[in-house]
Amino acid sequence: MNKTDELVGVVEEVALVAPAGHQGRRVTGRPLPLVVLTAVAAVAVLSLTGVGWLSRPAVAAWRTVCLAITVQALPFLLLGTVLSGAINAFVPADLFTRILPRRPALAVPVAGMAGVVLPGCECASVPVANSLIRRGVTPSAAFAFLLSAPAINPIVLTATAVAFPGNPAMVAARLLASLVTAAAMGWLWLWLGREEWLRPSVRHTGHRSGHSRLREFRLGFQHDFLHAGGFLVLGAMAAATFNVAVPRSVLDTFSGSPWLSVLFLAALAVLLAVCSEADAFVAASLTGFSPTARLVFMVVGPMVDLKLIALQAGTFGRSFALRFSTATTVVAVAAGVLIGGALL
Repeated sequence: MNKTDELVGVVEEVALVAPAGHQGRRVTGRPLPLVVLTAVAAVAVLSLTGVGWLSRPAVAAWRTVCLAITVQALPFLLLGTVLSGAINAFVPADLFTRILPRRPALAVPVAGMAGVVLPGCECASVPVANSLIRRGVTPSAAFAFLLSAPAINPIVLTATAVAFPGNPAMVAARLLASLVTAAAMGWLWLWLGREEWLRPSVRHTGHRSGHSRLREFRLGFQHDFLHAGGFLVLGAMAAATFNVAVPRSVLDTFSGSPWLSVLFLAALAVLLAVCSEADAFVAASLTGFSPTARLVFMVVGPMVDLKLIALQAGTFGRSFALRFSTATTVVAVAAGVLIGGALL
C-alpha cells in the first residue's frame, strides 16, 4: 500500500469514527462541517506527498486560492467564536431587556448598533434572537440585532480592513450599509410584521443552570467553531473553484454590467454561505468585480444565506423565513448600491 492509500484510509477512519465516549457512531451523526474540515486536511496532507494530479497547474492554482482564503480568515473566525462563546456563557440573559429603550421604534436602532460591540456569528444569531424575544425584547429589535451582530462586529470590521488594505472607505461602507439594512428591517417588521408569521420555538442560549460557565463556554465555542469553520472551508473551496474554473468570458458578462455584477454577487453570497468573519477575504479575491458589487456581497452574506434561511425556518417558521429573507435581500442590495455608489 502506498502513502496515498494509507492517508486516505486514515482520513476515512477519522471521518467515520466519533470522538471518545461515542464510539460506533458513523458519519451520519457527525456535523457536515467537521467532515469537510477533515477532507480539506487530507487534501493539504496529500499535496505535500507529491501526488501527481494535485500538481497540475489548474489544481495547484485552486489549492493555493483555497488555502490562502482559509489561512487568512481562520484567525478572525477563531477570535470571533471565542468571543461569541464567552458572551453566550457569561453575559446575563436579560441584559438587553435592561438596556434597550421601551419604545420599539427607538429600540430598533439601539439593538442594531449593539452589534458593533457584541460579536456573534450567523449560526448563533438566530437562537440568540429567539431567546431575546422569549425574554421580552420586541421582535423588531431582536431582528435588528440578528442582522447586525454578524455583519458589523469588531472582528468582521477588522477582517474587512485586513482584506482590503489601504481602503478604509470599504470598511466604512460595510458598517453603514449593514446598519441601515438592520434598522430598516427592524422598522419594516414593526410596521408590517404580523404575529401569526412568527413561530418562536424553545431554544436555549446563555448560561444553563446545573452547568458550569466554563463548560457552557467550551461547548458553545466548539459548536460555533466547527460549524462556522466548515462553512468557511466550503466558501473558500467555492471561491477557489469560481476563480479557477469559471471562464473569463462568463465573468466579463457579469462584471462588465454594473447591475448584473451586483445581482450576481448578491446571489453568490446567498449560495456560498461564507462565515461573516471570512467573507471579506472571499470578496477581496473577486477582483474582476466593482467595489460596489463586492460591498453588496459582504452586506447580503451575513444577513441572508442558505444556512440562515434554514435556521430561520426551523426556529420561527417557513412563513417568516420566506418573507424575512426576501425583504432583507432587497433592502441589503439597495443599501449596498446606494452607499457603495456614494463612498466607493
